[in-house]
Amino acid sequence: MMKAIVTGSTRGLGAALAANLLARGITVLGLARHRNAGLERSHPDTFSQAELDLSDSAALGQWLAGGALRRFLSGASGVLLINNAGTVKPVGPLDSQDPLAIARAIALNVSAPLMLSSAVVAATGGAGERRIVHVSSGAARNAYAGWSVYCATKAALDHHARAVALDHTPALRICSLAPGVIDTDMQADVRAVSLEQFPMREKFDALKRSGGLDAPAACARRLVDFLLSERFGREPVADLRG
Repeated sequence: MMKAIVTGSTRGLGAALAANLLARGITVLGLARHRNAGLERSHPDTFSQAELDLSDSAALGQWLAGGALRRFLSGASGVLLINNAGTVKPVGPLDSQDPLAIARAIALNVSAPLMLSSAVVAATGGAGERRIVHVSSGAARNAYAGWSVYCATKAALDHHARAVALDHTPALRICSLAPGVIDTDMQADVRAVSLEQFPMREKFDALKRSGGLDAPAACARRLVDFLLSERFGREPVADLRG
């Protein structure tokens, strides 16, 4: 039985990814601050949830130490980990960034994916192939004014995947994948900031007006297709748009 873990499974791309995996007959554990009641109702036997604030590294560490992850993964023939949860905040130049917001962003965007990746691999030594995807961004590979924290944290995921690939861990594939620009609440947050905070905001305004944002369900389908394909993991850093 294939089993998957999806972070940020309540809404947006995370909810779409969980729904797509469930539709393919894959058992899913969602990790998020809030429950996804819709998936809980529609897939009572194959969808479970843990309410976790992934920006709280101590709470995540305590949950991992409690054995819930190992219990979920028990009996799996293969394991998928999709590190999807993330935040674009804080946005703006250095003198406008709240230090605590920076710490939360690093915990959510970097610490949680790295902690979960390590824990999943440690818990599944005999569980067949393990595949880990970090949901990255074009911002990992291009610097943008106002996005110093977001760019840095996404770049960290890219480099983590590169280094892990060099370890040649048996039965492990990993990729830090940029999915494209998706019509989610994060995009709404981007469009809500001032031009002074994020000078490139007009680009994203234009994408929304022109219908250039990808629907979460469509992106999720392509991402899961890639994750399950033989191409996955050949390169540790990739872009879903080709």
